[in-house]
Amino acid sequence: MRSDIDAVVFDCDGVLVDSEVLSLKIGQKVLADLGWEADLPTLVESFMGCSHEHYIAEVERNLGRTLAADWADPYEPWYEKAFAEDLREIRGISHALDRIDLPTAVASNSRHERIRSSLTTVGLFDRFAGRISSAEDVPNGKPAPDVYLRAAETLGVAPDRCIAVEDSRFGVQAARAAGMTVLAYETDMTPAGWFDRPDITVFRSMADLPPLVDELSR
Repeated sequence: MRSDIDAVVFDCDGVLVDSEVLSLKIGQKVLADLGWEADLPTLVESFMGCSHEHYIAEVERNLGRTLAADWADPYEPWYEKAFAEDLREIRGISHALDRIDLPTAVASNSRHERIRSSLTTVGLFDRFAGRISSAEDVPNGKPAPDVYLRAAETLGVAPDRCIAVEDSRFGVQAARAAGMTVLAYETDMTPAGWFDRPDITVFRSMADLPPLVDELSR
């Protein structure tokens, strides 16, 4: 008997490309330059998978001042250099994608330009071209469900018939709010307790992803 799962929607950063650590380490330097000395665990807990609006609000709260509209411009080359030199796909994701026999899409809080660049760098863009949803496309980024709802729409599949693959608490909240079944990718960087819910399946290797998808879609 077939289940109600017809598609898989992937977060991008930390699920398809190994960009979370790169972004957080550069972000740590950026924030120090702005005047906020924060350790990596604090940044993971506060920002991993969050929306741009949440990031700005938290940074301004900790700095005690409002950021200028163009505050980030001097720092863009820092990120571009790190991504160009060090960005890799998440270990095992290409093989996992080869073994998943369902339509797929991307739902990300990143800008389209960043998503396209990241996926192109690691050779994954063509797998998702035309089925990429960004927070730029919707009123609210994660943890709101908007970007996941749009991703399901691009696939022509009801959200409750989709699996979402996530690595952050903001992303998990967004996928659950959209009504999707959540598979949470946990790494050594994942804060304890983030995915401690009975309705979330946690996995630690992309080799385990295809069997989980098969189990849910048969």
